[in-house]
Amino acid sequence: MLTGNDSGISTYKGEERALRADRIGLGGLLLSVLAASAPLMVVAGVMPTTYAVMGIVGQPLLFVLLGVVLALFSVGYAEMSRHVHNAGAFYAYIARGLGGTAGAGASVVALVAYSAMQVGIYGIFGFEIAGLAGKYFDVTVAWWIPSVVAALIVGVLGWLKIDLSAKVLGVLLIVECAMVVVFDFAAISDPGAEGLSLQAFNPETLAGAGLGTALCFAFASFVGFEQAPVYAEETKRPQVVVARAMFLAVSFAALFLAVSSWALNVASGPSRIVQDAQEQSAGLLFHLAEGRLGGTFTDIMHIFFVTGMFAAMLSFHNVVARYAFAMGREGLLPASVGRTNRTSGAPGTGSLLQSIVSLVVILVFAVTDDKPHGDPTAPVLNMFTWMGNVGALGVIVLMTTASAAVIAFFVRRGAGRAQAWRLVCSGISGVAMVTIIVYTVKDFDVLLGTEPGSPLRWILPGIIGLSVVGGLVYGLVLRTVKPEVHRRIGLGNEAFQLEKTAASDAAAGTTGSTGSGGTRV
Repeated sequence: MLTGNDSGISTYKGEERALRADRIGLGGLLLSVLAASAPLMVVAGVMPTTYAVMGIVGQPLLFVLLGVVLALFSVGYAEMSRHVHNAGAFYAYIARGLGGTAGAGASVVALVAYSAMQVGIYGIFGFEIAGLAGKYFDVTVAWWIPSVVAALIVGVLGWLKIDLSAKVLGVLLIVECAMVVVFDFAAISDPGAEGLSLQAFNPETLAGAGLGTALCFAFASFVGFEQAPVYAEETKRPQVVVARAMFLAVSFAALFLAVSSWALNVASGPSRIVQDAQEQSAGLLFHLAEGRLGGTFTDIMHIFFVTGMFAAMLSFHNVVARYAFAMGREGLLPASVGRTNRTSGAPGTGSLLQSIVSLVVILVFAVTDDKPHGDPTAPVLNMFTWMGNVGALGVIVLMTTASAAVIAFFVRRGAGRAQAWRLVCSGISGVAMVTIIVYTVKDFDVLLGTEPGSPLRWILPGIIGLSVVGGLVYGLVLRTVKPEVHRRIGLGNEAFQLEKTAASDAAAGTTGSTGSGGTRV
């Protein structure tokens, strides 16, 4: 659908309704999606929490198993990306496979899930910055102040070009990955008292009351690779680049996370890792690194722990802005949201809205924080952990639905036999993710540290449930009240091209039987 003009804009609605094409290649795309997983944040924050709270010693095996499931998911998802290019990736795929109503439901879930994951990181980011200010400069800073400053900076970068953001993300990602790899080698070269034990890969080590929530935590560590199709309209050769970026991201994440969690395991020892994680909490990595690599290395690692979180916030911000842009372009949100900056081609209105949401949530948690300075309850145990897991649950729901949508898309187009092995992979991954959802919801009380009967254990996962129901109801209303909007869901730029064709046919005096404006492609 390229028009041949120099800007690469292919939408009939005009430049402000399209993202700039050919702005990001394979390297930039790969760095952008990997940055969302914030490798150092996962190793320093998520892994110790999983060991300490859930008591799951077999974390390395968990990452291997999830890597297999997500690789299977990527087979069908990547093939879908070759046929549908839309910044609203998840909901667009679901709409094209399961219909506009399902697509509307998925669009709401995507906004809620990715917004929750992005905003949640501001909590732990602010807490860490406040701690560093007190340690190195003897300055007392409330955690929410650096969180607000970070939200403003991320908002500015989100307003600018994606290639600038990709460069920022890339530099931060490479450095933090290098530091984790250095620790991995140090831990494996100088293991704890139990030596290079492979006990963590024993299936029996997955037993524990918090297996479901551990699955959700581990799954959240992979989140990012599935965002590659969001940038399809802005990439060079999207039919090739998007699929390659996804497979490379999944492969890298599975290997990196499994090895790093094993390195933590052997550095402490399988019999002590849970106790050490409970004692050190998010300081476990730094405690183990300092004894092997020295205080200077550990101090530098602290710095890149912070920059890694910043990279993740920026990456998620870009994704949420593009989902909002896609929804505005198709009529699911006000039309003003579906416009880009004339100077940068970035989804400026969507970026601004996400910045406002971030600031509001940060301030809500700040106002309700009645703990003394330095207490991690509000910023980390509540804001980061609660919202991160709510977001991860939402992404799992989207992936599960997308697996079904991939199957429906190709079967309805008579390509079921030709795509048989890809559809089988989608089916297997879909069943596996339904299992993860069931276990996650069942064990949510372990994450919260509450009694099984606590209302909170249902309220938090219920946010995603309400998003699903609300989105589906919205889709049904659109189908009745605005059928033309409902028909456009998931079509992206294609909808505008169809409108142009229909308008041309009408002007030429053609009848509805010869026009193509009502055809859904």
